[in-house]
Amino acid sequence: MTNLDRLATFLSIYRLGSLSAAAAELGLTQPAVTGQLLKLEEELGEQLFVRSRLGAAPTARAAELAARIGTRIDELRSALTPGDDEVQYREQVALGGASDGMATRFLPALAPLTERGLRLTVTLGLADELLAALEAARLDLVISSVRPRQRGIAAIPLIDEEFILVAAPALARSVDPALLAADPVPALAHLPLIAYAGDLPIIRRYWRSEFGRRPPNRVAMVVPDLRAILAVVVAGAGASVLPRYIAAAALEAGSVSTVHTPEVPPLNTIYLAHRPGTVRPVVTLIRDRLLERARAWGSL
Repeated sequence: MTNLDRLATFLSIYRLGSLSAAAAELGLTQPAVTGQLLKLEEELGEQLFVRSRLGAAPTARAAELAARIGTRIDELRSALTPGDDEVQYREQVALGGASDGMATRFLPALAPLTERGLRLTVTLGLADELLAALEAARLDLVISSVRPRQRGIAAIPLIDEEFILVAAPALARSVDPALLAADPVPALAHLPLIAYAGDLPIIRRYWRSEFGRRPPNRVAMVVPDLRAILAVVVAGAGASVLPRYIAAAALEAGSVSTVHTPEVPPLNTIYLAHRPGTVRPVVTLIRDRLLERARAWGSL
């Protein structure tokens, strides 16, 4: 039978993304945490984390194990910890994230927790601003579209979002299919772009990933909200790169069309970021709920 301490240590590493952060949270030395992890990996016969200077990235086996044991380990900890869980869950939590993902996926996923007394204050904004607020202890948890690089912030991969290039049907038909197949950058160069930010972070990443260069196109509008970008694209103002979950209903309705179909759709990982060693039971509750729902979504 697997030692429960090893499983609890594994779960802390998985959630915090770092052996040193797990050691700090558990009150152990890092060699002790490393030793427990190695014994668990030996017992299971599988590697659970890929370690690098950026932390400990979970393998698929680690994600599966965390999904199976996370709630049970938390329940054991709760049973052995004095205090009323329902009181703990009524503590205020400050959560940050992008407005579109929060509105369409993440906040609805947390709605059932309000029955347990969850009190959530939400800050909407760009990833860098939110991570700075997390680092300064103004937020407890951030759903981030970029992996945090700051010391003192740990991150767990939450879900991958798939990106697609879309335009209103009439504008999409203006692209020459033969030229698009032969030389896509010139084929798309006449399309005005609707961007999320002035440096075109999403669009630039798509062009570089698919075409190996930056887009030469004119930027018609900058709108820091993906739902608003979709509305502008539907209205025919230009083309944009959007997560599939944002554009899915419009695609089904025929109000937008895909302009380019890559062999492998570009993906971006969404992370759950927090400060190691400061995680309260209610924050763990939110984190586990989001991870559970993300497994059901598969990708965005």
